Amino acid sequence: MNDRDRLQAALDLKSGTSSDFDLNPNVELPVGRKLRPAGVLVPVLAHPDGARVLLTKRSSRLKHHPGQIAFPGGKQDDGDADVVDAALREATEEVGLPRSHVSVLGTLPAHETVTGFIVTPVVGWIDQTFDAVPEPGEVAEVFKVPLSHVTATAEFSIQSRRWRGTRRHYYTVPFGPYYIWGATARILRGLADRMETV
Repeated sequence: MNDRDRLQAALDLKSGTSSDFDLNPNVELPVGRKLRPAGVLVPVLAHPDGARVLLTKRSSRLKHHPGQIAFPGGKQDDGDADVVDAALREATEEVGLPRSHVSVLGTLPAHETVTGFIVTPVVGWIDQTFDAVPEPGEVAEVFKVPLSHVTATAEFSIQSRRWRGTRRHYYTVPFGPYYIWGATARILRGLADRMETV
């Protein structure tokens, strides 16, 4: 089975939501909390040596999550038809990925973040070349990681740090100089779990 077919088969599997709190079961989330909808694009680029996932390093000047590794994406705006539309719009704005280049294969389960978003990861297949152009106000760098690396559960580890007075555990999947962790790593771990079953 090729990379695209494996991705499609993985997306066809049914499972529940994920969250930044999966590894922290003692966290008590407020009842009635309001989560803002957002969409991120998991852009998978066709490559003769195996597909690649495009990721960004956020600008160090940003107020939220400066310098972290992320998928292109953001909150759903009033003008967006849905979270898929938001993810595609943000990918165009952040890295110059033309919407017409993306074949949406499907979505992964929604992911709740510590920052109050319910994020839908949209998996898109890109088999046309394009020149990534980082939006300087938001994106410091655009880079690619082999799909095989971020969909192998053996590449993931669980680490922790103190956050708001308690120890918080999270997934990591480092690649070269890039420390991929938090929501990005958790979303990729969910994809890895699915990919290893197909």
